[in-house]
Amino acid sequence: MADDKKIDVIKGAILLEHRGKALYESVVENTKNDAVKGLFEFLVKEEQKHIEMLNKQYGLVSSGNPFDLPGEKPEDTATAEGVLTKEIVSGISGAGYEAAVISAALDFEKKAVKYYSEQADSAGSAEEKKLYHWFADWEKGHMKMLAELEDGIKEQIWYDNSFWPLD
Repeated sequence: MADDKKIDVIKGAILLEHRGKALYESVVENTKNDAVKGLFEFLVKEEQKHIEMLNKQYGLVSSGNPFDLPGEKPEDTATAEGVLTKEIVSGISGAGYEAAVISAALDFEKKAVKYYSEQADSAGSAEEKKLYHWFADWEKGHMKMLAELEDGIKEQIWYDNSFWPLD
């Protein structure tokens, strides 16, 4: 019975990752901004890595084997310094498509962090808890990057429209 719950959780995670990948692929196909396209191509690759890792875990658990736990923390490849460039911020209109999808992507990553964190909290074993925390940490890196990008866009809009407080 415990394996059934693990399988259901992994299937839910795989579905979540496929949805994120589909969202990010649609941005790659529709954006005219090359910097934004590069950012979302990076996110598509990240979601594909998540899917592959989850598929591996699904195969193990569904055949009665334990999880194959990742040994290290996820790479911190999703830092704002790596993707938050003036080109991205300056090329985005605050009310435009790219700003909207960055906001949607941020919400999506928040949901992923919540999903994995909740699964870790209710996990039946230490290995399961560790696996879900590992995925939550990976998603937190994406979430942080997108939040910083969204903040940069917001500040650019404020600056462009002189929304700063008067002295």
